[in-house]
Amino acid sequence: MLSPFRRGSGRLTPQSSHQRTSDGTAVLLDVRETPEWNAGHAPEALHLPLSRLAAGGSLPAAVRGRPVITICRSGHRSRQAVRLLAARGVQATDVTGGMTAWARAGLPVIGPGGSNGVVA
Repeated sequence: MLSPFRRGSGRLTPQSSHQRTSDGTAVLLDVRETPEWNAGHAPEALHLPLSRLAAGGSLPAAVRGRPVITICRSGHRSRQAVRLLAARGVQATDVTGGMTAWARAGLPVIGPGGSNGVVA
C-alpha cells in the first residue's frame, strides 16, 4: 500500500486520520483560525492557523521530522496547508471533508475546558 505522505499528495478519511494520529504514526495539525479552533477541535490536534503558516510561521516542535495530517473545516485550507508544508520538505496529507466530516463520522470534538465542542 502506498503511503499518503508523499510531499503533498493523497488524502485520508477522518477515521484513518484519527487512527494514525491516535497511534502516533502522524501529527494532526488544525489550520483553522483561532475562533474556529476554540469552538471545537480534535483532542490530539495541534493548532497552527493557515494564515500564520502562509506567513512563514514556525511549525510546532512536535511536527518537526514527523508526517503531518492537516485539517480545516471542509478541506480547502488543509489542501493549501499541505502544499505549504510540502514546500518546506514536510511529509503531509489532509483529511477529506475536514472537521465537518470528522464530526459527522462521530469522532471526538472538544471545546473549551475539555467540554463537547462544535465545528465552526
